[in-house]
Amino acid sequence: MSNSTMNRKVDGFLNKAKKWKEEFEKLRSIVLDCELTEDFKWMHPCYTFQDKNIVLMHGFKDYCALLFHKGALLKDANGILIQQTENVQSARQIRFTDIREIVALESIIKAYIYEAIEVEKAGLEVAFKKPTEFKVAEEFQAKLDENPALKAAFEALTPGRQRAYLLHFSEPKQSKTRVSRVEKYMEHILSGKGLND
Repeated sequence: MSNSTMNRKVDGFLNKAKKWKEEFEKLRSIVLDCELTEDFKWMHPCYTFQDKNIVLMHGFKDYCALLFHKGALLKDANGILIQQTENVQSARQIRFTDIREIVALESIIKAYIYEAIEVEKAGLEVAFKKPTEFKVAEEFQAKLDENPALKAAFEALTPGRQRAYLLHFSEPKQSKTRVSRVEKYMEHILSGKGLND
């Protein structure tokens, strides 16, 4: 591992890590052996190839993970990539619960990283579902039907913003919660803003 490729923000992240510290350090060593550039994005160590995101390290309560940004395009010959939720279209994780798993999979992890680099070199892109392919909550559809200005404003949003709203509105199980979310964000939509703008 060459010090020239290490990022001080990642050092800080590792120094503060209360859980998964040993696992993160091993993953860092593996990733840097693959000659990726170490960066710090979204509050986590992120590794890039020619400014393209390849993998990100992150930890959760029950596991830590190496997230492949375009994991959906990898062959996954070992069947170890996990789609976090049904709505995640591109990223896939390899999850670990202790250092021994990482050590045992080191050569496989490197093979997946090299494959991910080849995906970037080839310029491959994940084909995202169009907003029209997502479920529209009936409460939101009712508002779109009764308010042409809302419908026009929603259709003028970028596909990513449309997707975010559709997922946010359809997520709750109770209708009253869906209604509340739609009403809360109607002005946002009419103003041409995304969910988090």
